[in-house]
Amino acid sequence: MDLPILDEHTAAHVAELFRAFSDTSRVRILSAIVVQEMNISALAALVGVSESAVSHHMRSLRQLRLVQSRREGKEVYYYLEDPHIIALFQQGVRHILEN
Repeated sequence: MDLPILDEHTAAHVAELFRAFSDTSRVRILSAIVVQEMNISALAALVGVSESAVSHHMRSLRQLRLVQSRREGKEVYYYLEDPHIIALFQQGVRHILEN
């Protein structure tokens, strides 16, 4: 599939999408929730950063509409649902692991 030359607006959105993958903690968080939904506490323990830091990353990822959330009582669980984002993330990981 040939892609057109992007206009400035579209290029800015694509750059913003890839910027979401520019932080190692965020990438580790995404690697966890691509497998299963998790709450802030579980993500913080798994990734080894504070709950506040995870919350900050999740806010950014939600604003970019990369992650979704659902509430269960007082807990909020985060997950990846968009097959494009999942495929993009997994393709990036495969590329790194093969090299």
